[in-house]
Amino acid sequence: MNLLAIDTSGAFCSVAVSRGEALVSRHEPAGQRQAEMILDMVGAVLIDAGLDLARIDGIAFGAGPGSFTGLRIAAGVTQGLALARGVGVVGIGSLLALAEVASDNAANAQIISCLDAHRGEVYHAAYRRTGVLWEEVCAPGLYKPETVPLIPGGKWTGCGDGFAAHRDALAARLGACVSEFRPESGPTARAVLKLAMPRFAAGEAMDAAAALPMYLRDKVALKTSERK
Repeated sequence: MNLLAIDTSGAFCSVAVSRGEALVSRHEPAGQRQAEMILDMVGAVLIDAGLDLARIDGIAFGAGPGSFTGLRIAAGVTQGLALARGVGVVGIGSLLALAEVASDNAANAQIISCLDAHRGEVYHAAYRRTGVLWEEVCAPGLYKPETVPLIPGGKWTGCGDGFAAHRDALAARLGACVSEFRPESGPTARAVLKLAMPRFAAGEAMDAAAALPMYLRDKVALKTSERK
């Protein structure tokens, strides 16, 4: 299958395309310019892959959690392109995509994913990889750094900018089980695409209208002054 993937859940604008087994991607810092950059990047990556949108069989997107604006951009662009093509979509969680990046393609990996949720909180999940399969050890959730779930066992890798923003608090909480920190790691469209490929192959694609963000935090539609 020829597949397209989009991720704008963080500070990067990220696009990937698969053409058969070949995979082409671009991952660029965007700041607040994701909405301006995304369609041009989609076009550029399709050219890199020697494809056009008419030959895309499905679209994957980074579903979150992450930046509220970024998640809406990825979901909206995915919906629009999928409706135009009449193809299905697959949403991939940002914390799982982060684990995929941090695993470095290792057949066995134990990853604690932690993204900075701002307001003194983090998005947190834990995953264990055996072969090509990921096991969700701790489901995605929103926590204060000092209250993230304790994960049994040792030799876990802590990855994501949550460990950069709250390293001391998270190290104090998880120090007994985390043997390595990779705060520079982040989700990418390439990881989203790799995780989505078996789901497309298994016939798990959804209708374009199902391309919805996963926020985790409640009250996302309220004004800043109304949020607690």
